[in-house]
Amino acid sequence: MRTLFAVLTLATAMTRAQGTAPSPQDPAKPPESSDTSTDLFVMFGSDFDRPGLVPRANYNIGIGHTFGFLKKDPLGDELTFAYTYENSGTRGFLHTDFGEHTESAGVMKNFAIPKTKVVTGYTWLQTGITTYTGNPKLENRLDSGVSLGAIVHMSRSNSIWIQESYSKVVSVPWYTTSSIGYTYSW
Repeated sequence: MRTLFAVLTLATAMTRAQGTAPSPQDPAKPPESSDTSTDLFVMFGSDFDRPGLVPRANYNIGIGHTFGFLKKDPLGDELTFAYTYENSGTRGFLHTDFGEHTESAGVMKNFAIPKTKVVTGYTWLQTGITTYTGNPKLENRLDSGVSLGAIVHMSRSNSIWIQESYSKVVSVPWYTTSSIGYTYSW
């Protein structure tokens, strides 16, 4: 929790140091005329779902596209596709022969946070197929996840995403993942 607070404080200070006077070209403010955008994201995090709650690597890469006509939809305004690798081994943090490879589709809802234009929030619902590797045969399972996150806007195209996810794979208990990542938007 302290790390999250420190990252948010640092990002806010850096953005304010760039200039706080709002202008039509303010990089922290999304363009008024654009109803769509595309986000390419890369996230790194850690799961706490293995025996003994030992942390394991979790990497995520994906793309999302915001549609203007979905702005008022309560579930979301951005459709996403992502690939996630999770270390499922009993030893090691970064990689073992035992892994989970998940391809998922999702819907993300972006929302403003009052009194700031530098930080916005989002919710993200995802579902997909997880493939377990490292055993004599591959095992496929249905995967679902829910995430809550904050976006720290560094400029119009660059941002840092911080999120907490709760995931459920069929035959595996719910588990949590904490992630931080970089996003490029156009």
